[in-house]
Formats: sequence, C-alpha cells, structure tokens
Amino acid sequence: MTKKELICINCPIGCMLEVEMDETGIHSIRGNQCKRGELYAQKELTNPRRTVTSIVPVLNGIEPMVSVKTASDIPKDKILDVMKALKTLVVNAPVSMGQVVLDNVADTHVCVIATKSVDKR
Repeated sequence: MTKKELICINCPIGCMLEVEMDETGIHSIRGNQCKRGELYAQKELTNPRRTVTSIVPVLNGIEPMVSVKTASDIPKDKILDVMKALKTLVVNAPVSMGQVVLDNVADTHVCVIATKSVDKR
C-alpha cells in the first residue's frame, strides 16, 4: 500500500489530504474537511483534469485580446493540445461573454468560451 499526499484545491481551506492506495484503487482518504476534498483526491489520482485559461487575439475589437477558458475541465494530458489550438485562434469582434469561440477543442468534447465581452471598433 502506498501513501500519497495532496493539497485540495477545491476551496480556500486547502486541506492536506493523505491517500492510501494500491494497484486495486484507493482505500482511504484522510484530512479533508468536506466531501469536495474526498472527490478531489479520487479524481486527481484516477483521472486528473484541469480548466484551461488563456487569451486570444480579436480582430476589429476595441481591445486587442479576449480572455477565454474551457467551459469545463479537460483531461490533464490534453492541455498542450488545447494550447496549440488556441495559439492559432483569432476571433472577430464583437465578442460576448460566454460566447463559444472554439467547439470541441482538441477532441475533448469541450468548447472554449469567452470570459468577457469585447465590442467592435
């Protein structure tokens, strides 16, 4: 049985989690002050996922860039693929907060959305 230590990132408390596991799976999780910590540890050790945030250029906008993020978390091993896709993306103004700017990014079935609005020049 191996022990892993994690710091939960689901809330500001930042609980120090201690997880006991072996090749059959997780056997115990200690140190969490809420249910979210337990769920975080399970997810992080079995299927780690992240939300990706970035910026992309805006053509004809009153601002040159717009902030974007994945609408939900994606597999951690897809982060570089998502960033490569965002590197080539350019959007046209106007852009509305919540607008989908890229659908099914890197074959994750997750879209990328604008996190602010940018009006047209």
